[in-house]
Amino acid sequence: MTEQSENSFDVLIIGGGPAGASAGIYASRAGLKTAIMDKGLTTGALGITSKIANYPGIDGEIGGAELLEIMRKQAVSFGAQFINDKAIGTDLSGNPKLVFGNQGFYQTKTLVIATGSMGRSNLIKGEAELLGRGVSYCAVCDAAFFKGADVAVTGNSDEAIEEALYLARFAKTVHFFSPTVELKAPENLVEELHSQPNILPYMGAVINEIAGNEKVDSVRYSQREKGKGEIPVQGVFVYLQGGIPITDFLQGQLELSPTGCLVVDREYQTAIPGVFAVGDVLCQHIKQAVIAAADGAIAGIAAEKLLRGKKQMGFDWSK
Repeated sequence: MTEQSENSFDVLIIGGGPAGASAGIYASRAGLKTAIMDKGLTTGALGITSKIANYPGIDGEIGGAELLEIMRKQAVSFGAQFINDKAIGTDLSGNPKLVFGNQGFYQTKTLVIATGSMGRSNLIKGEAELLGRGVSYCAVCDAAFFKGADVAVTGNSDEAIEEALYLARFAKTVHFFSPTVELKAPENLVEELHSQPNILPYMGAVINEIAGNEKVDSVRYSQREKGKGEIPVQGVFVYLQGGIPITDFLQGQLELSPTGCLVVDREYQTAIPGVFAVGDVLCQHIKQAVIAAADGAIAGIAAEKLLRGKKQMGFDWSK
């Protein structure tokens, strides 16, 4: 196999949940250069699950994030690399496939889509109208535009906290709205959030409306036991989770079922050779971690089989 650059992989997996981690275990153990793009332990369904008591091989109860951490350590032990980035676009038309993230772009011989089904269908009032005019989904991309400004962040995952911490380096004040009283993130991140003097947390608070005409002027919110309020801000960064398959970054390049799920064959390959989809981004099974992990194992093995054929034919990264 020809030498690859730092951001070139045999197998690139988008999503670090049980399906993605399992695909990473099987691909990296097969000796393939494997990377898993992931936004954090608590950005997926398993990571925010408090207790699991029916995962095979685990005696007693275990937290979802803890189980996921075990899977990730196993993938890393076989050589898989985790990339803390979010996929925002893809080009699946050629070889290698291209994946564009907030931190840069990546090229890969095979791609495994394991992004899950926590996408949002219900937007905050004013969110769509003011997108790009103060509303953003990427602090790394847009924080510099809000230097010295007041901004709001809404979410309760480690992704939301990390983005708020990044924003705090630029903004005057970061108003952090968590829809839950407890944050669903590692303790060290929660402590860091609360230690920042210019981050003001609003626990159990929901942004009801993003107000403004040509640009964001304020957020209107409601908070448990404290009622409603309004705060002037110039930017709003949204990191909320829903229940629909996350496929927007594919930009219509793959077939979707009527319910918005990706369509695959028996080895979890899509209509584009070398592009696989696994886990809750599909609609063909019960949403259980063990089933998602099995999907990932099958796709990882299938990717290795496909690449074995490519190795025999030769694969030129320059094309």
